[in-house]
Amino acid sequence: MSLTVDDTRWVAHLARLQLADAELATMTRQLGAILDYVTQLQQARTDNVEPLAHPLPIHNVFRDDSPAPSLSVDAALANAPQRRDNFFAVPAVLD
Repeated sequence: MSLTVDDTRWVAHLARLQLADAELATMTRQLGAILDYVTQLQQARTDNVEPLAHPLPIHNVFRDDSPAPSLSVDAALANAPQRRDNFFAVPAVLD
């Protein structure tokens, strides 16, 4: 696909980019190469290809969520600098 400098200038305007003339020439070549590659990809035959959500087989890597014994309240609060009943005591952060 042939891309003109005016096309690139318009795309830059839409992207809110200010490009110098040298940058416009470079971007015109690069955008043209990208569009040529997209055109090449569109020619690939995908008639018998099933749509995929992911190209590789994936599986759950997390362990089973099973209950396990935890610390008692006294053991959990044993090293607390201050304690109020069964909770950590901290200075107020809101008025």
